[in-house]
Amino acid sequence: MRIVAGTHRGRLISPPASFKARPTTDFAKENLFNSLTNLFDFEDITMLDLFSGTGSISYEAASRGASRVLSIEGNSAHQRFIASTAKTLGLSTIESVRSNVFTFLKSSFTERFDIIFADPPYDMPELRSVVDLVLEKELLKSDGIFVFEHSSEYDFSEHSRFWQLKRYGSVHFSFFR
Repeated sequence: MRIVAGTHRGRLISPPASFKARPTTDFAKENLFNSLTNLFDFEDITMLDLFSGTGSISYEAASRGASRVLSIEGNSAHQRFIASTAKTLGLSTIESVRSNVFTFLKSSFTERFDIIFADPPYDMPELRSVVDLVLEKELLKSDGIFVFEHSSEYDFSEHSRFWQLKRYGSVHFSFFR
């Protein structure tokens, strides 16, 4: 995987082959961030990256100038990789935290973010509940966007806070406000 734009444009990130995470494809990530760049000035935003996996989304946001990126990953090897890679790249705005996302969302944490991104495993039984947990926690700023990555198997268009769907190949991003 690579960082698409910003100060670290073109940098390749190579997680260990043993990782089970499925990083967002470069094609989908580039299109997602092009859409987000039309909505936000990245130098002024804060971002919460849930189910961070390899950290691909966190690196991209930090490279584009996000002032703070909080990366939440439950797998300790993945979380260490994200922290180590951010340090190696000098992306000091990334804070990597090892935590189960459900535990994190049910905690007393109250910071608000401009963008929340979640990319849970597509086969996770609780996948549908993530949207409501995130939105009920009220971690979005008033003009914030929640982006939820999922497969074509899911449709969130009837959700009261659904805004739009973007498809890039087999990757689907549901946007919520």
